[in-house]
Amino acid sequence: MTTTFADLELDPILLSAIEEMDFQRPTQIQAQAIPQALDGRDVLAAAPTGTGKTAAFALPALQYLLDFPRKKAGPARVLILTPTRELAMQVAEQAKQLAKHTRLNVFTITGGVQYQEHADILGTTQDIVVATPGRLLEYIEAERFDCRAIEWLILDEADRMLDMGFGPVVDRLSAECRWRKQTLLFSATLEGKGVEGFTADLLKDPADIDVEPPRRERKKITQWYHRADSMEHKLELLKHILTEQAQRSIVFLKTRERLADLRGELEKAQIPCSWIQGEMPQDRRNNAISRFRDGTVNVLLATDVAARGIDVPDVSHVINFDMPRSADVYLHRIGRTARAGKKGNAISIVEAHDQPMLDRVARYVKEDIKERFVKELRPKHKKPVFKKKKKKTTDKKVKKKTTAKKKK
Repeated sequence: MTTTFADLELDPILLSAIEEMDFQRPTQIQAQAIPQALDGRDVLAAAPTGTGKTAAFALPALQYLLDFPRKKAGPARVLILTPTRELAMQVAEQAKQLAKHTRLNVFTITGGVQYQEHADILGTTQDIVVATPGRLLEYIEAERFDCRAIEWLILDEADRMLDMGFGPVVDRLSAECRWRKQTLLFSATLEGKGVEGFTADLLKDPADIDVEPPRRERKKITQWYHRADSMEHKLELLKHILTEQAQRSIVFLKTRERLADLRGELEKAQIPCSWIQGEMPQDRRNNAISRFRDGTVNVLLATDVAARGIDVPDVSHVINFDMPRSADVYLHRIGRTARAGKKGNAISIVEAHDQPMLDRVARYVKEDIKERFVKELRPKHKKPVFKKKKKKTTDKKVKKKTTAKKKK
């Protein structure tokens, strides 16, 4: 039974970095994946975001590089592929923190970076490269990146890579790295098209790891809702929550227009916030996220499209200012809090027309989402009741009446 990182037989210099990062004990995915990877097995793992999966592949990769040090300077030995530039930056940042007492180099190769910057990196000794598939392939085709030295290939969020159409590119990169010793593939789910979209020869007899699905993780998330009589009432509730209850919040909205309106209202109320939305220039998006991450602002407004792939630590509250269009999107949203073993809160602010969706969500997450009140902002209207059974009986009554009329 693995209860501490020391049980995983990691190098003391990695253990001291882990301690400085304040990781208390290995998460389930770490406890299961690290020993298998260190035993030389390929790994196929299902791990939702927020379960500590980055360390689950970065730690064994670093340990491998320490166990088998390079003889001479040269290209990367570990390649980590991620679907987005942002995720690549996050993974690289965590790998650097874990490697800080070593002499190992971690670099990123992603879109949106000047060619010359990458050329300078590729001319130096690299140990781990974190890359997005499309950009890396450009460098391989230009003969700027050498895959022959890759010993470990790691795919992070493989299911999202498939969603984004990277399947053929990843298969091509796998072929380019054919001299590798090990492959680790991480995906939020192993069901459906999770991993089957990749060719079977990507992994050889992998250790199959499926950590607890997010539903059990959600016990750490306290969920509740507030009813609002109108948009003005809804706004007052949000302002109260942001100023009186929440430390760091992501507020979700369904459209860019509604995000712009809310941004204006919060500015008027002197509540500083940053925001991300679809089709936003990458530098502005990065700037908005880093302002939230470093605590310059404690409120981040986001649309669902824009929030894909962001991983921000220590989010205390996820607030649904607008309810999502489906229950599984709700699940993705609330998964932004209570990450890596911490507790979190998910609050929905609902108007009458949102009640059916809230009921649907409660059925989906198999939990009773309780109503709470703010003393001075209690709703004046009664809670709407949408009962499907009643509709059926009225339908029958209507039918009876119409048939009775016909008889007359």
